[in-house]
Amino acid sequence: MIVDARSVYTWAPGGVLERLGVAKTDRVDFATEGRRIRRYVGEALVEYDGVSRHCVVVFGRPGDASVLGVTALENLALEVDPVSRKLRKAKALAAYRARSLT
Repeated sequence: MIVDARSVYTWAPGGVLERLGVAKTDRVDFATEGRRIRRYVGEALVEYDGVSRHCVVVFGRPGDASVLGVTALENLALEVDPVSRKLRKAKALAAYRARSLT
């Protein structure tokens, strides 16, 4: 599976997701290679290195890449090491503080 921080969702072969019992919950339009495609999405428990979180997954069709997307990376608190290009636990997650309006 490819890790792609530009892909919002995780893509997996639809047949695999169906065999795992992942339910299709919606159809979503995606832009790819200058065209629009529509795919089913669902929610699956994604696990990496002993940590598991629920993530939106796309039911891929033949020809679609299997991709671990940025939502799964953030949900699992992972990042890509820029030197080794391997996954590692994130050193810190982004957080934002609300500014006072007064």
